[in-house]
Amino acid sequence: MSRLDIRELVIDVPGRGDGSALNLRVEPGQVWGVLGPNGAGKTTLLHTLAGLRPARRGDVWLNDRPLATMRRRHIARALGLVFQDRQDGFPATVRETALIGRHPYLSPWQMEGGDDLRQAEAALERLDVAHLADRLVSTLSGGERQRLAIATVLTQAPALWLADEPTNHLDLHHQTAVMELLAEQAAAGRAVMMCLHDLNLAARWCDHLLLLYPDGKARWGPREKMLVPSSLERLYGQRLATAEIDGAPVFVPVR
Repeated sequence: MSRLDIRELVIDVPGRGDGSALNLRVEPGQVWGVLGPNGAGKTTLLHTLAGLRPARRGDVWLNDRPLATMRRRHIARALGLVFQDRQDGFPATVRETALIGRHPYLSPWQMEGGDDLRQAEAALERLDVAHLADRLVSTLSGGERQRLAIATVLTQAPALWLADEPTNHLDLHHQTAVMELLAEQAAAGRAVMMCLHDLNLAARWCDHLLLLYPDGKARWGPREKMLVPSSLERLYGQRLATAEIDGAPVFVPVR
């Protein structure tokens, strides 16, 4: 299983000072939530951790190897990224798109085999889009596209998930199903780090939190130490009332 080490990392947000250098480890079995207001650098952080954007300084290590020295194919076998926004590169069906998740395991020009197809179809079924398998992606709704994106990473079967707003565009039922899926991935020994706007989803499903403040400062640690109303109110610039439902804290904005 994969482990991600973040060492003295400062993400490169234009027009902002260095802020806090991040020093943390994402271990197998953990679910990390990244919280912060718009513009705090949540997406930039995930793209940096995936090796898609350079850091201002510091390093990311994947399984005791510097990420910067690894080939993209090897990274993709260990790390999967659910993007917040996606563009249709070319016309493709839902099934063909899910099968992209198997490409890191194929040699150049090798076609997907029966096992690859079975993994893709199982992932589509798990995300409730199997009935759309022959549809073009361009005809899907926003929520269907989001579930397909998660199904594609599930087909990829990485040991480390990086998910940028995984519940984006989803109705309440599918939000819960996706969060349950990510929790299952962690329970199976994988690691999950996701950016969330919904504080209550983070409070219910994440065991560790990283708070990114607009000025570049950051705090991180176990959920119980991070879910402090004063810290969260400063994070969002918003007064909060708290309650407890079904054993989990709930935060409500106060006028």
